[in-house]
Amino acid sequence: MDSQLKRALTDRIRYYNELGIYDFYRRQTKLESEVPVPFVNVAGPETIDTAPNNDPFQLLRSIREDIGDCTRCKLHLQGRKQIVFGVGNPNADLMFIGEAPGADEDTQGEPFVGRSGQLLTNMIKAMGLTREDVYIANIIKCRPPGNRAPDRDECETCSPFLMRQIEAIKPKVLVALGAVAAKTLLAVSASMMELRGRWFDFRGTKLAVTYHPAFLLRDPRQKKETWKDLQMVMKELGIPIPAKAEE
Repeated sequence: MDSQLKRALTDRIRYYNELGIYDFYRRQTKLESEVPVPFVNVAGPETIDTAPNNDPFQLLRSIREDIGDCTRCKLHLQGRKQIVFGVGNPNADLMFIGEAPGADEDTQGEPFVGRSGQLLTNMIKAMGLTREDVYIANIIKCRPPGNRAPDRDECETCSPFLMRQIEAIKPKVLVALGAVAAKTLLAVSASMMELRGRWFDFRGTKLAVTYHPAFLLRDPRQKKETWKDLQMVMKELGIPIPAKAEE
């Protein structure tokens, strides 16, 4: 990119920033998928670089740099300690998406590390996998005060970064944990009964819905139903299901 084009692009980004627009995305054409794509760090519009478009680790790092010490929504004023980006294998076939960080996650900077996180870890182990095999993230990356459900504007502000994470990782299967994650990703208003037990297409990736681990801690009776959902995912990924589990 020559200096004149850089200046023009920087001026245009600054103009949009003044209008309150900070996040910029661009769809790649077939030809562009084979060459580096110009990358804009929206945390500092003057910084223009070239990010590899085929290395999920580098792409995720670029997304995290874009987020910076985010002040795009009101949560940065409501007691959050840090950004909780995501964790796991950048080349994962399976990606779990929850709702929002809780107190433990806000302290440690990693999703699903509290009691519900321990349960999710056990769910992953029951599938014959480890946390290092999958990728885990949330719809929003800051803890809402009092662990309340995220507001719509918070989801709308933060979810574009999640979309970029999904695009970078390119998992074969997404699992939405709980109603908030499912409804945000699918843009539908439906009950868990309607959402569970079936496949959805999410931008070309198969998506399944199951209960959030925090809900299972409150109502352990639904663990059996959740295991049915996970078995559906295992079959799609070609993961063997123990004979006893199928009974």
